Amino acid sequence: MFDKNDPQWQKLTDEIVSGLAEWRNQHPKATFAEIERETMRRMAQLQARLMEEMAQASRSTDWEESTSPICPECGEKMGRRGQQERRLQVSGGEEVKLKRTYAVCPACGTGIFPPG
Repeated sequence: MFDKNDPQWQKLTDEIVSGLAEWRNQHPKATFAEIERETMRRMAQLQARLMEEMAQASRSTDWEESTSPICPECGEKMGRRGQQERRLQVSGGEEVKLKRTYAVCPACGTGIFPPG
C-alpha cells in the first residue's frame, strides 16, 4: 500500500510542486480560475498514482487459490488465463494500470477481469 516514505512518492510530489511554481512564474497574471485549472491538472497525476496503488493493494486483485469464479453467462467454473494488464482513464485524463489474474470460461469463452 501507499508508503509516504517511498522515494517515488517524494519525487512525484516534488515534480508537481516545482512544476506549479514554474508555471506560476511563467503566468504571473493568471486568474484564480486559471491557477485552479492548472493545479487540478497536475494533481490528477498524484490522484491516478494513489488510485493505482490502492487498487493493486486490494484483496480483489487475484482469484483465491481455493476458488474459481463462476461464469456469469453460463454458470460453469472458469479457468485462470494468467496475469493481464488493464489501462483505465480516470478523471483528469490520467491513466491507471491494473494487473489481475484473468479468468476465462472453457464452455462459452466469457472472460472476467477481477474488480477492485
